[in-house]
Amino acid sequence: MRKTIITVFFAIVSLIFSIHASASLRQDSVLLKHSDKLVSQRDTLFTPSTVPDPVLSYQNLVYKKRLDSIQKEVSLSYNEHVQRYIDIYTGRKEQIGKMLGLSEYYFPIFEKALKEAGIPEELKFLTVVESALNPQAVSRSGAVGPWQFMYATAKGYGLVMDNYTDERKDPVKASYAAARYLFDAHARIGDWLLAIAAFNCGTGAVTRAIAKSGGVADFWKVRPFLPVQTQNYVPAFIATVYSMKFFKDHEISVKPAGFSTLTDVIPVNKRISISSIAAATDLDVKELLLLNPSFKREIVNGSASTPIPLVLPSVKNNAYTSLYDLFNGTTELAEPAPLVAAAKKSAPSRTELSKKASPYLYYTVKPGDTLSEIAEKKGSTVSKIQALNGLKKSSIRAGMRLKINRT
Repeated sequence: MRKTIITVFFAIVSLIFSIHASASLRQDSVLLKHSDKLVSQRDTLFTPSTVPDPVLSYQNLVYKKRLDSIQKEVSLSYNEHVQRYIDIYTGRKEQIGKMLGLSEYYFPIFEKALKEAGIPEELKFLTVVESALNPQAVSRSGAVGPWQFMYATAKGYGLVMDNYTDERKDPVKASYAAARYLFDAHARIGDWLLAIAAFNCGTGAVTRAIAKSGGVADFWKVRPFLPVQTQNYVPAFIATVYSMKFFKDHEISVKPAGFSTLTDVIPVNKRISISSIAAATDLDVKELLLLNPSFKREIVNGSASTPIPLVLPSVKNNAYTSLYDLFNGTTELAEPAPLVAAAKKSAPSRTELSKKASPYLYYTVKPGDTLSEIAEKKGSTVSKIQALNGLKKSSIRAGMRLKINRT
């Protein structure tokens, strides 16, 4: 009889735990199902603004061990706040996959700037939280670029914003400015998680929160005294590090960046249009602008005293000859029209700008092309094309790049 009572007791206890676990799983699945509705309406573009309390289980210890295994100089604390963001981010497989693809191009740029400033490499992941690795990102309050600099802060850290460029969008220059800001914040506060918090809400807000918390520079003790958005910002950062490091464990696949990640940088010492460069190199204008996001007017405003670095997809050697001709020609781009065009005067077209920049156009030979057909299409002659390209015969082959006089 006693054995029967004990058996019944354990059966009831097991049933209670089963019901509780089932309810917990239902709660989690509902939260994950609607996690997209938690997308932030704040200035940080990749951080949900409010996060429900998670239901923790023994399985979450796996996440803690994983974070411990990659922790370096920055404390990657684990708790329920971090867990909730891990659940959200690892549930966004498509978005994280895209970030992974973009990171193959952008992270080496960020790492170099951070390393030179003595900043922990992990802080590169802030750009995922800030802008989802989009140099063109602009918040509602006016923060711009991959690191989301406000205008005044950017000016204070040496970035240039004028009619031709916005260096907040320049992955290289903005990264060096961000590294200096983080260095200064850490020097003042003495804790990396709090320096990260300062990147979100400002060093002054963090130092006031430290004072209110009793003077201890510990993010988790200071957290209740910080703005709500910053309370979420640091857990989101830690969860981002986790998601980008352990994506394979969550069946997340890397998505291609969508542009050439092998690039060259060429200094441009004259003012010239992007369309002219595209024509000379047989590259796409959109790809050139994507690789040079700080250019505001599709113009490289370089000069002999201040050459502008131009990022190009790695091109074949013969394209460099075309670029040399373009950059060292006698003609320069005419003074660009003002941002507000004069009445009854239209801005020059890309074709017109290209013609002003170079007397030549370039054509890549396709299978089946003949020199006479190309000459006829381009309004030239066989003899002129031969002379310009050093051809002794009229035979050509697919893939050859021909220089042709503009008509």
